[in-house]
Amino acid sequence: MHVPDGFLDLPTSLATAAVAASAVALSLRGARRELDDRAAPLAGLVATFVFAAQMINFPVAAGTSGHLIGGALAAVLVGPWTATLCLTVVLLVQGLLFADGGLSALGTNITLMGVVGVWTGYAVFRLALAVLPRRIGSVPLAAGIGGFASVPMAALTFAGLFMVGGTAPLDAGSLVAAMASVHTLIGVGEGVLTALVVGSVVAVRPDLVHGARRIRAASIQAAAPAPSSGHRA
Repeated sequence: MHVPDGFLDLPTSLATAAVAASAVALSLRGARRELDDRAAPLAGLVATFVFAAQMINFPVAAGTSGHLIGGALAAVLVGPWTATLCLTVVLLVQGLLFADGGLSALGTNITLMGVVGVWTGYAVFRLALAVLPRRIGSVPLAAGIGGFASVPMAALTFAGLFMVGGTAPLDAGSLVAAMASVHTLIGVGEGVLTALVVGSVVAVRPDLVHGARRIRAASIQAAAPAPSSGHRA
């Protein structure tokens, strides 16, 4: 999913850089509402986990490999605004120290993974959670569905960008078909890993999971004893 230097022309790269910069600026403000004394350390752990997970590739088909994007995972654990910041830090370090994605394509990679991946995954997670039973056990499944959806959406967004400003003579239909098919398979792995990790955290500390807060609060409220309405004689 990492886009290298020179894959998109200068105007397209500048446009995605502007989108990425705007998203980061908004996220810096939005993250203030998501982070507290308990969530801040988790955000650092999430960024570290996503960084490590993106360095591990798994085979898909015909010699193609994929890796965890981590957008939906981060969004469910620490919130979408904070997740965008986590992915931005990860992609910046990868570009500067490991040449994983070019510096001129940094804005494109942040847009694809830190914006599209994060927000698509979180939106699908919220929709799935609204349909599934309202219990804490639904959170990992909804997170997995969000993780699955985030990968092909990011891939199709890249295909759209390439059709606008790609530097290689590729057929648009073939590009879309190839990106959709391969990244749907990668999305399956993303969904499974996302569900497993979120499920592990929910099982131990559900109070730390951003995406579980509403359900947990509703469960606590439902379990609370009703106030007595009796009158003293």
